Amino acid sequence: MCGRLSQYSGIHDFVAALSMPNALVNTTGDQAFDRYNAAPSTQLALFHQEGEYLHADMVRWGWRPHWAKDRAAPINARVETVAHGPFFRAIWPHRAIIAINNWFEWVDEGEPKKQPYLIRHRDQSPILCAAIGQYPNAEHELGEHDGFVIITADSAGGMVDIHDRRPVALSPELAREWLDPATPKERAEQMVLLQGEPTQAFEWFKVDRAIGNVRNQGHFLIQPVEEQPQDGELF
Repeated sequence: MCGRLSQYSGIHDFVAALSMPNALVNTTGDQAFDRYNAAPSTQLALFHQEGEYLHADMVRWGWRPHWAKDRAAPINARVETVAHGPFFRAIWPHRAIIAINNWFEWVDEGEPKKQPYLIRHRDQSPILCAAIGQYPNAEHELGEHDGFVIITADSAGGMVDIHDRRPVALSPELAREWLDPATPKERAEQMVLLQGEPTQAFEWFKVDRAIGNVRNQGHFLIQPVEEQPQDGELF
C-alpha cells in the first residue's frame, strides 16, 4: 500500500458505516474532513473503543516505538508479523479502525511518470481498515508520540497488478468485533489474517497525476480519467 488515501466524508458517515450503537465520544468535529490527498503524518480520524463508548479522535498516520528514534515512523504493519514482532508489541493490543473513502497506488506503465490509480469499494461505501496505535484513552492522555499504522496484507486477484500490498479491510460486523476490547488477541489476529474483504469488493481506475503532489486537494483528484472504472485485470 502506497502512502496516500482519502478521508473526505464526515465522522457521522463513517459511524453509520460501522453500524455501531455505542455512544460516541467525538473530538473530530461534525464537518466533512475534505482530505482528498492525505499523506503520512497527516492527522486523520481514528475510531477506537473504550469500555462501552466509541471514540473518534484525530491521530497522526505513522508510529514508531520510543526506542526506534533512528528510523522513520512506519505507516503500515504487515499482517503476517504484526502480532508477534517486537516493533509493534506495545500497540498490538490497542486496536482501532481507520475509515477511509479510498486509497491510491502508482503503477509503472512504461511512461516517464507512474500512473496513479484510485481503489474504492464498488458501492463507494467507506472502507473500514484495521489499524493499531497509540492514542488518547483512559490510561493515556493526548501525547506528541501518538500515532497509528494500518495493517496490510498481500494483494490478490487483479489488484496485484496495482500493488502487492493493500489495507486489511473488514466488514462492519468484523470491524465492530475488532474494536471490542473483549475480543481476544488470538481472535483478532485470525480476523486480519483470514477474514479481510476480498478483491471482488473493490474497483479501481486511473486518476489525474496531480494526486502525486500532496499540496493538491479537491474532488477532482478522485475523478476517473477514463469513462468507466476498471474492475478486473488491468492489463
